[in-house]
Amino acid sequence: MTERLIVLVANRGEIARRIMATAKRLGHETVAVHTATDARAPHVTEADQSIMLDDSDRDRDGYLCVDLILAAAEAVSGPHRVAIHPGYGFLAENAEFARAVVDAGHLWIGPRPEVIDQMGSKINARALADAVGVATIPGFSSSQDDGALRKAAEEIGWPILVKASAGGGGKGIRIAHGLDEFDDALREARGESQRSFGDSDVIVERYIERPRHIEVQIMGDTCGNVVDLGTRECSVQRRYQKLFEEAPAPNLEPTQRASIRAAAVTLAKSVNYDSAGTVEFVVDAATGEFFFLEMNTRLQVEHPVTEAVTGLDLVELMIGVAAGQPLSIAAGDVAITGHALEARIAAEDVAAGFIPQIGTVHHLRVPHGIRFDSAVEEGSEISPRYDSMIAKLIVEASDRPSALARMRSALDALVIGGVVTTAGLHRWLVDQPAMIDAAVTTRFLDEAPLPHGSNAADAAIVAAELWRSSQRSGRDTSSPWSALAAFAVTPHVSSATTGLRDLTGEIHEVDVASSHHAAIATAAVVDVAARRVTVTIDGTSHHFELATRTERWAPTAATRAGTGEALIAPFPAVVAEVHATAGAVVTGDDVLVVIEAMKMLHSLRAVGTSTVDEVLVNPGESVSSNQILVTFKASDADPPQETTA
Repeated sequence: MTERLIVLVANRGEIARRIMATAKRLGHETVAVHTATDARAPHVTEADQSIMLDDSDRDRDGYLCVDLILAAAEAVSGPHRVAIHPGYGFLAENAEFARAVVDAGHLWIGPRPEVIDQMGSKINARALADAVGVATIPGFSSSQDDGALRKAAEEIGWPILVKASAGGGGKGIRIAHGLDEFDDALREARGESQRSFGDSDVIVERYIERPRHIEVQIMGDTCGNVVDLGTRECSVQRRYQKLFEEAPAPNLEPTQRASIRAAAVTLAKSVNYDSAGTVEFVVDAATGEFFFLEMNTRLQVEHPVTEAVTGLDLVELMIGVAAGQPLSIAAGDVAITGHALEARIAAEDVAAGFIPQIGTVHHLRVPHGIRFDSAVEEGSEISPRYDSMIAKLIVEASDRPSALARMRSALDALVIGGVVTTAGLHRWLVDQPAMIDAAVTTRFLDEAPLPHGSNAADAAIVAAELWRSSQRSGRDTSSPWSALAAFAVTPHVSSATTGLRDLTGEIHEVDVASSHHAAIATAAVVDVAARRVTVTIDGTSHHFELATRTERWAPTAATRAGTGEALIAPFPAVVAEVHATAGAVVTGDDVLVVIEAMKMLHSLRAVGTSTVDEVLVNPGESVSSNQILVTFKASDADPPQETTA
């Protein structure tokens, strides 16, 4: 029996809620830390105690400040030892943070600091893998001299990958297809790595044209035991960020699968690994070869699919090991049963190039019996200050085809109203032949034509009829109208139109009586009191609010911008830089304003030649979607328009 602890989660969002759920089930007390932005976030309200992190200085993110986290740990009240779980991201792979936690006399729920140090550098990890006979991608990292790296790239052969030695998450990675591209790739990779991780060291290695991303979940303890918990596939990626995961990894030969799992255990044992971790590999889809990529010394975002097929709780195992207990499982005890899929749902607009979105989640309906690890609930505000991932939808079934079918049904029934998300992309994904055949590589989303049809017109018709019917019947969100399995629009009402405003501000004038719309499998929420309707079609939730008569006639900021009078914010964000000045003549592709949303910078540029009239924002200000940022003199023939880069 593990001693009772006070578990402080040095993180936010869905992972904080997930860790606290296990800690509470085991009888531990829980502590949430939070910034002012997150004061009413679900992870805060669900904790036994909560402690504020001072984020008044916008140059400091409270969740990343070691001193603030340690001060919070000292402020915890209770008779038990404090244990700190970092979740993933943020401070999870920061060896100095882990060391500071231990030095302060607290328990660190994660691998030893020296192990984080060893595996945190891709250069060191690569050397360790080579030393124990685990194959690595042909590459070079023994010198950081530009000339030596350039020569190594020519010897390896084009194309090559230049990637940061430190960190992860797709930062500091560039591809060069020839010598003429190498210097730019090296400079950009180094610069991004320095900004992101404070380390400009890079590795030059062979670029595999048809890679699959396969990983092995491992678990170790302080007694020298290491077991693997099976494979996962994480090949559906964009900009090296994983979007969809599954376990076990499909379409591997039995000997190939066994070799990958054995290699992961060999590497973990070589450093006496003592917590949850993931060993990642690249599998060449053309040759079947596999190569060690990196080791993540923390809990992974995709850990729920491993839990689903093993029946194990990885957080429980981590807490037990941190408290000094040996693993309760041995290699022969781990059985992989069934198949599991995870969709990472982000507040991003796929059709607009995955632009991050913020706003209020007005409606949230999750299908019964589905695991939904979420950072939000109804009424939650999605802030531009943090990562855009808001939830993970996890399904499991007896086999992969059944899991895909269950994922389709779950996405069709999921309703997230008030903010644009990537759920529609996931719904499209599970119908793609490459996904069905388990033939996806990490290039898939770069090569496939992504869905751009929004079904907004269909959704508006359904929403209008639902609204009109709810008005006639007096039904509200507690009625069957809020969880429909199917709905057919029938022209039996008066011909008066209904004005519905969508999330972009566009007004849809819908005459239900004149429409001839076929039955649509859909889920919906009708909120009579708030005059809102959300309809899900093909996984995409379309959110509408009843427009007033004035709104249906008045021009919006977006409409005015179309006449060339203004540069507007394409989505809610924080102003990072302002380059426009009143009276200045802007030409060509000049950057006028840079905004930041979800940790990404977006440049708003000029198009043509214009004269700036007024600049209405300053760095550090928050702006809303369609807010006017810069105006131009009306005499200009070719005024700027907003674009993103």
